[in-house]
Formats: sequence, structure tokens, C-alpha cells
Amino acid sequence: MEQVDRVIATRLDTGVPLVSEVSRYIISAGGKRLRPALLLLMSGALGCTDAQRFNLAAVVEFIHTATLLHDDVVDESTLRRGRATANESFGNPASVLVGDFLYSRAFQMMLDADNMRVMQILAEATNVIAEGEVLQLMNMHDATLDEAAYLRVIRSKTAKLFEASTRLAAVLAGSTPAVEEACATYGQALGTAFQVIDDVLDYAGDANETGKNLGDDLREGKTTLPLILAMQRAEPADSALIRCAIEAGDTSQLAAIVAIVQRTGALDATRAAAAAEAQRAIDALRGLPANSYSQGLLQLAAQLLERRT
Repeated sequence: MEQVDRVIATRLDTGVPLVSEVSRYIISAGGKRLRPALLLLMSGALGCTDAQRFNLAAVVEFIHTATLLHDDVVDESTLRRGRATANESFGNPASVLVGDFLYSRAFQMMLDADNMRVMQILAEATNVIAEGEVLQLMNMHDATLDEAAYLRVIRSKTAKLFEASTRLAAVLAGSTPAVEEACATYGQALGTAFQVIDDVLDYAGDANETGKNLGDDLREGKTTLPLILAMQRAEPADSALIRCAIEAGDTSQLAAIVAIVQRTGALDATRAAAAAEAQRAIDALRGLPANSYSQGLLQLAAQLLERRT
């Protein structure tokens, strides 16, 4: 990860001061660097020592950071990782344009791998992520959203870059198609579980730990799994209260909605859905070599369910 951080620092060097300032602001905000770590862990599990793994780990972090910059503008978010978002600090135009810079810099860096398969994976991932963002926008304030439509969004918007990170490691390692698919499945399942738990934390987390405002999803009109399940299980009046809050983006009844979500068992059911995805990730690792890296990947999937930030 220190090697990755060195690549990031070098590649953020630009003659435009505002670009460097905004980029460094968000990248240094204390993020988990989970996607780069996944790429490195999977590389280690497969015995890959190709130096390009550091470059590609930085690429996926740049793509992720670009999506954060654009997300926070679209969602009008003011807090991320416990401090003001870039759009809150520097304004929307700077955030959008620096996000564009990070995307374009990532594509420049992809060329260093001199591998068409790498380009294909990252180009497809970036496209699918953008589609997921648009799908989410279309679904805003739609209280009729079902679980299948919800999963389609998070598998595009969040899980796709996890999947690309682990698939890239397999490509660098020269793995067989079967191993590559197993690695990709691990990444997709882990990314899905990660986002499902994130949606739980919007109704069961501590703002001091999560680093974001509780109820943000509801304010933005996002119909996430805890709300979908709560509306299915609640009494008609309670379901109507949640539905109206989603449609209006109204958090004035947040305490009452949290109580409904808890009372109906929707949070436990959502955690169970995340646990199923985590188990799917664990199962995907069965054919990989047994070493400290693959053990780390197993532990990561198991510990994800205890996530609080």
C-alpha cells in the first residue's frame, strides 16, 4: 500500500494547482483504500509479483475517487469520512472537473500496463459504474423499487469496481479463465455485501463512526434494502409513512422510520442478505492457493459483517 500511495502522489502531480489541491483533499481524507488492497491481496494470493499491480491499484483508487467527487455533487452531500465534502469546500464546478481529471489520468495510467485485457476490464467497469449512477438517479424518490432493482444498482455502482479490482489481479497473474471468474465473483459478492452493510449503517450507525450524516439516504430519496423490507413487513400506516418520506425526501420523521425499520426486523434481514453475499465471496475462494493473502481475503469477507464505518 505504501507503493500504491507513492504512485498516487506521483500521478497527482500536475501544473494546475486547484486540480492537485482538490485531488489531494479527497484522497487524503482517510479512506479505506479497500479496492487497491483487494487488488494487492488477490495478486498475492495468486503469486503475482508484476510491478503493474501497484499502478493498477492506484488506477482503481482514482476511478473510485472520481465517482465520489461526482456522487457528492449529484447527492448534494456535505459530509464524507467525517469532514466536509470536496463540493462543500471547493464548490460543484471544481469537484466535477477534478473528477474528470482523475478519470482521464486513470486511463492514461492504464496504458502503462500495455495489456488490452486490462483496458477492456477497466473500460467496461467505468461504463457500468456510470450506468449504475444513472439508474440510481432514475430511481430517486421511487418508493415502489423492489429488491431486484436495488441489487442491480449496487452491483453496477459499487460492486463493479470491486469485481474489476480482483479480476485485474487474475489477469496480471496469467490465471485460467475459471480462476479469473472465481476472483471476479469474490470481488462482486464482497462489493455487494459492503454496500448492503453501508445501507444498514444509514439507519443503525453512529454519525461519529460512519463519518456521514445519518438519514442521508432518505433525504436523497434512496429506496435502500432496509426501507424496502420494512415497507413489505410493516402495517399499512407505517408503510405509507416510509413511502411518503422517500417520495418527498423528508427526514422530519426519521426517528419514527428508524423505529419501524427496527421493529419489523428489516435491519436483521438486510444484515442476513449481506451475510449471504459475504458467504458467496468466501465460497469463491475455495479453488485459490492457500496462503496468507488468501487467508486475508477470507478474513476480510468475514469481518465485513462487523463493519461500523
